[in-house]
Amino acid sequence: MTVLDRRALNRATLARQFLLDRADVPVIDAVAHLCGLQAQEPQEPFIGLRSRLRAFDPADLSELLTGRRVVRTHLMRRTVHLLTADDALAWRARHEAMLRQRVVGTYRRELEGVDFDALGAAGLAVMADGEPRTMTELVRLLAEHRPTPTPTPTATPAPASEPAPPPPLAPRALGELLFPALIPAAQIPPRGLWRTKAGVRNVLLSSWLGRPVEPLPLDGSDPVGQTLVRRYLAAFGPAASADLRAWCGLAGLPAAVAAVREELVTFRDERGRELFDLPDAPCPDPDTPAPVRFLPAFDNAILGYQDRSRIVDDEHRGLSVAGERAVLVDGRAAATWSVDADTVAVTPLRTLTRTERAAVAEEGREMASFLSEGDSDRVRIATDPG
Repeated sequence: MTVLDRRALNRATLARQFLLDRADVPVIDAVAHLCGLQAQEPQEPFIGLRSRLRAFDPADLSELLTGRRVVRTHLMRRTVHLLTADDALAWRARHEAMLRQRVVGTYRRELEGVDFDALGAAGLAVMADGEPRTMTELVRLLAEHRPTPTPTPTATPAPASEPAPPPPLAPRALGELLFPALIPAAQIPPRGLWRTKAGVRNVLLSSWLGRPVEPLPLDGSDPVGQTLVRRYLAAFGPAASADLRAWCGLAGLPAAVAAVREELVTFRDERGRELFDLPDAPCPDPDTPAPVRFLPAFDNAILGYQDRSRIVDDEHRGLSVAGERAVLVDGRAAATWSVDADTVAVTPLRTLTRTERAAVAEEGREMASFLSEGDSDRVRIATDPG
């Protein structure tokens, strides 16, 4: 079996992610190809698309949001993603069990005794009027659905062995159970629009998009899982099953991989893991030059893998999880960046050559101009790593 080294995987990832050559495709097609963009920080998808598309106009993405062709919703890994309307409706039901399990895993004690089905039905009934609501507002309306233990008569003390009643339900736990685990919801504009600050307001996903969430098949088959395998490999492959699960958080995907295995080709990486891929997907020569790219926080290209060594050195593995924005130099995370007033500030993770610093500065000026809409092209690169 062919072994793909780290550099070969790097160039394949860059090509699939539109980071080797910027793509000349409509914004909605890019969002679909990338299987959505991580979007818990509302402005980051604009940065991600600016680094991936030629002549990207932020107004195009804002118009897709207000036009309800793309939507902000919790999905992969229980994080907020920007997805096409079609993908959000097609994939939501397949993610529902994972969304619930992750909330329960975080708040197991706080959610003890809660009737999830009854609470979800009550929440859906309240949200059915189409009124946008914050998490706090919905929690306030539904707090009375918390089961209350039957009080013990005062004349008869409770046995010493009787378990203590569950503590009052924490509003945060209840809110995260409702949005997104029990209620498929969309975070509606103005949140997520270009250069706009706005709080989260939720409406039912089906009401916002005008179509119902697609149900899971009754026969137990997993067409969505198989679609996710193909779509993931098109945007992230070659990759292992563990990478696929790390990207979406779903269980049961080895069966989906097995169902489409005859369509796939296989490799191994330097760690001995079996990698799957689509036979016609791009795998550029490992020596293909890779331009400098500025990535947003929590970018797909880093978070989309269990083994991130194709882009990030192991010692810097946590940088994107921590919300750091990465700068790719020769395809690898070589610096982090932030915005200080009107200046893009770059902090190297390693010593950059003079040529690399010049390339980073040039791309940094372009990013500064993009973020300021032409008001500034200032960039500052720290001298030393760290």
